[in-house]
Amino acid sequence: MANPSASLAHDIIIQDSWSRCRDFGLDHQSRPSFGQLPNAQVSQLLERHESLVQTTHQQVLPFYENILSNSDCLILLADQHGQVLNSWGNKRFVDPAQGLGFVAGACWVEQGTGTNAIGTALACEQAVHIQHDEHFLKANRFMTGSAAPIFDANRRVIAVLDVSSDSFLPPSHTLGVVRMMSQSVENRLILDQFQDGCFQLTFNTGLNNLDSQWAGLLIFDESGRILCANRRADSLLGLSLLRANIENLFKTPIAQLLDKTEGQPFALQASGHNRFHGVLRRPQRQPGRSSRILHSVKPLTPPRPAPSTSGIALDAIGPGDARIEKAVRQAGKLIEKNIPVLIHGETGVGKEVFVKALHQGGSRAEQPFIAVNCAAIPAELVESELFGYERGAFTGANQKGSIGLIRKADKGTLFLDEIGDMPLPVQARLLRVLQERCVQPLGSSELFPVDIRLVSATNRPLREQVQAGHFRQDLYYRISGLNLELPPLRQRSDKSALIQRLWDQHREDWQVAGFEPEVLELFDQHPWPGNLRQMSSVIQVALALADDEPISTEHLPEDFFADLDLNQEDNRSQVPQPFLNQASLDNPEDLNRLLQAAGGNISQLAKQLGVSRNTLYKRLREQST
Repeated sequence: MANPSASLAHDIIIQDSWSRCRDFGLDHQSRPSFGQLPNAQVSQLLERHESLVQTTHQQVLPFYENILSNSDCLILLADQHGQVLNSWGNKRFVDPAQGLGFVAGACWVEQGTGTNAIGTALACEQAVHIQHDEHFLKANRFMTGSAAPIFDANRRVIAVLDVSSDSFLPPSHTLGVVRMMSQSVENRLILDQFQDGCFQLTFNTGLNNLDSQWAGLLIFDESGRILCANRRADSLLGLSLLRANIENLFKTPIAQLLDKTEGQPFALQASGHNRFHGVLRRPQRQPGRSSRILHSVKPLTPPRPAPSTSGIALDAIGPGDARIEKAVRQAGKLIEKNIPVLIHGETGVGKEVFVKALHQGGSRAEQPFIAVNCAAIPAELVESELFGYERGAFTGANQKGSIGLIRKADKGTLFLDEIGDMPLPVQARLLRVLQERCVQPLGSSELFPVDIRLVSATNRPLREQVQAGHFRQDLYYRISGLNLELPPLRQRSDKSALIQRLWDQHREDWQVAGFEPEVLELFDQHPWPGNLRQMSSVIQVALALADDEPISTEHLPEDFFADLDLNQEDNRSQVPQPFLNQASLDNPEDLNRLLQAAGGNISQLAKQLGVSRNTLYKRLREQST
């Protein structure tokens, strides 16, 4: 089922373009005018855009080789004036009479070539898909095309990427691919431009999609001033980020953000109600350039995968928490029933761990377990990923076709995580699958029966989504046979047992004696905004830093203390400055009096003394022995 609003918007784009073409004096029989440049000017054009062409060719296209596997597909890169810079793929589908339009220097603006993917994308500054008969000039109707503009750091269009073919290109897939490609080029250009003294924050809706090109990207300086942001960051936060300050976007002071462990994922709370995960990259000194301090922003590396949970039994999920034990009891009674389960809970509370244990506890344990993060896939690609497609269904498709993730889960369990992010048109198709128990791949007329146990999860209030028209009511009632709520870690009563479980999972590679008592006390006081994922990450970092010593406060990452600070009262007593000046950290009595005067607030006292929290913890521990 097509999205009515998207279809209407597309029709308006085509109507506006055709109107412009008539104003230009064109008619349907007009011959395209590509305004081919002389060789000398083509050389100058390519020289001006050498960096853009190299970035696209060497750093972006290798990740999209499947598009070029279709012999009748051609990728074009044009500049902001619609002039072709380069092409990749096979030109066999091109009408020989149109051959001049696919070489460097050819121009595809609407004034000369009518409605077309490149020219129309530039005219409306958004991704477009132009079918055969939507071209204004009949001479161009031998092909279809999808194109997306590429923006620079100041949101100015600098180029456009196009995928053209003579076959049918469904916008549901091809637009997604070309948007991903253009976003990839933008990200790379941003990282190349902002190097000296810049910090990089990559953020997204979950830990498992932080390394995606579809993640938000912010470049900022030490004061928190945002120097650049990609358009995905705008979309995730719902506003333009140019000239903004990072402290206004997230509930994290700049000093605490810069304290984050580099490369280590952490939880982020936006100024609204949205929660994200992020990774910080600091400027790096380049070796061999001592005459001037240079910095580079490293590309993001994927976070360390979460430990395998296949061995956790369902009855071991909640080792002492009443709310978890209730969810386990209820889910256990439905293991062999054909009743869908909907799990609510914040990001990182262990929804996938719970679902895997549910899968392993039933008769389908030896069958596939397929987990899909609906928020991690661009909206235009969700449909083909879930339902599959026939061979040759569209340009860029795998030449063998794809059975899709739903059919891969046949006889097993399909876990749809973050289902609240699923686009409305895909919701309609999913509803039909659940009603008919059959899947129809894109480009196929055949129905394939499927036998799946469906479990869904969300961190959004789906009832409110239904009321707002963002989630189908009929689908909501179809997926919510049993609603379960997994509480956040800060509300759980079994933290000690969870710490022990995570310790057992991670300690195999380390010879560490255990935890110091003060660390366990801090674990109990911590708000854990990142929930179980954050606790798991903190324990891994501590194990790596402790070597063969017991884990103490000096082995905990800085962002652990930053979260702890936010959870403490702001009105704790300040230590009088004269007392600070007279006291000595080497004197146990002075140190105890300082701590008493600070109301026991270690972080506040460390800040007043001008030392790190770890240093202060270390002094306290030394003087207690």
